[in-house]
Amino acid sequence: MPVMTGSRWFAEAMRGYGVTHVFFVPAILPEAMAAMEDTGVKRVLTHGETAAGYMADGYARASGRPGVCLAQAVGSANLAAGIRDAYLASSPVIAISGGPHPDSRYRYLYQVVEDFPMFGPITKFNARVDRPHRLPDLVRQAFRTATSGAPGPVHLEMPGRQGEAMVQEPMDFELLFEAEFGRYPAYRPEADPDAVGKAARLLSAAQRPIIVAGGGVAASRAWAEVVALAEKLSVPVATSLSGKGTLPDHHPLSVGVIGTYSRWCANRAVAEADLVFFVGSRAGGHTTAGWRIPRPGAAIVQLDIDPAEIGRNYPLQAGLCGDAKATLRRLTEAVGPSRGKKDWPDHVRRMVGEWRSEAQSFLNSDATPIRPERLCKEISEVLPPEGVIVADTGHAAIWSSTMIDFTAPGQRYIRCAGTLGWAFPASIGVKCALPDKPVLCFTGDGGFYYYLSELETAARLAINLVVVVNNNRSLQQVKNIVDTSYGGNPEAKGQELWVFRETNFARIAENMGCLGLRVERPGDIRSALKRALEADGPAVIDVVTDIGALPQAPWT
Repeated sequence: MPVMTGSRWFAEAMRGYGVTHVFFVPAILPEAMAAMEDTGVKRVLTHGETAAGYMADGYARASGRPGVCLAQAVGSANLAAGIRDAYLASSPVIAISGGPHPDSRYRYLYQVVEDFPMFGPITKFNARVDRPHRLPDLVRQAFRTATSGAPGPVHLEMPGRQGEAMVQEPMDFELLFEAEFGRYPAYRPEADPDAVGKAARLLSAAQRPIIVAGGGVAASRAWAEVVALAEKLSVPVATSLSGKGTLPDHHPLSVGVIGTYSRWCANRAVAEADLVFFVGSRAGGHTTAGWRIPRPGAAIVQLDIDPAEIGRNYPLQAGLCGDAKATLRRLTEAVGPSRGKKDWPDHVRRMVGEWRSEAQSFLNSDATPIRPERLCKEISEVLPPEGVIVADTGHAAIWSSTMIDFTAPGQRYIRCAGTLGWAFPASIGVKCALPDKPVLCFTGDGGFYYYLSELETAARLAINLVVVVNNNRSLQQVKNIVDTSYGGNPEAKGQELWVFRETNFARIAENMGCLGLRVERPGDIRSALKRALEADGPAVIDVVTDIGALPQAPWT
């Protein structure tokens, strides 16, 4: 076995697993960072550990490979916050942090506390690498765990504030890297044939079946397989937020996003179905609007790679444990042709048409301040065929998921799993993973404020993503909550709890080395989008929108 330092081995491991970028705040494994210079791995220096975690998460979801983020011990709590979204979204992020050396524990080493337990609830694997000879097997275990089964984040703590105690002494290190764990899903297990047959019979016999495509479809890259099954059986397809983009929005079987952030036509279609087939979805509270959609009594079939999720939230008529792509192929082969249940898909199409008719006045609005629906319509019509939308949580997710129409199969939607501010740093990671694809971050001013400093990161590295800020100078989503707490009086001083002063983000972007464009009239949105998409570096489009424009509450 070759003799090298742990630093050199770590750098070779990144190359061996196909990692193209690492996201970090210095100083962590400094010798390893230096050694990466001749491995082709790009080192992305960020302005905060949480942002580094979000970038690694975006990179992982976009690339189909694990994302790697690193921070020294004093920033490890921030790093833990940065992988919370990855845990919620089943994203394979590998977090590396410094920590106490065994000889310094319980002796008040400067800047060091026991942050290790923070990673336990938000990782699939949380381990200390206490001795140099354990570095290879634990790094391999980290990649293996992150990418196998349902993907998810892992954490390794290296001894020493900068991990320096792990990597300095030369040792015999075997250069063994398992390529299958440099991507996900690492394995594609197929569901039991008997279970596939049972599910096929249920789908064929149902009078009003519907498919709900979740984040597992995106993780498995099973978009085409969902469409093939749906078209063979003429079954409408709804999606969770993470499943948006499974099929184009104007496909005749497309229903839209369901749940808490949804189109009413999608929730209603799922509520009227006599069989709901969850594909790669946990059927959690957000997707099901608090487990009210589907309604109790509907037949449920569920396909998931994690057996622990099958039947967790709904009693099942059939459960399929396997990879979505592999199992859907078998299921499509097993089902018979459609038995002519034309009334059901026609009924669903009429509901979708009614929803579209209701939305038209807002989508075409020339009002100022600008309606968010009009902004979304312009994005729909300008987004290139392989464009990627990276959306923040809250109203940013509601507007973008319901009002932005995907027009081509190659378009993708990558969404925040719950932490406001995630979208902008994550979109940097997405663009690092997909340098040749247009990447558009959709966020509000409230979310954009969190990580404005990362504009410098994008400008320094010439990462030409587009950030669209729905700037209504507020954290508008809490308006009704605050008004209620003031006795329903919207004119009370409660505005102090959710309204900001007006800020020109285009000017800030220009000062930080980016292209900044401010849009105050609906007719100027399209030209700004086109100019930003053609820019050589990062661009921020600051769109002044109506503070009073609120999305509809979900239909239940």
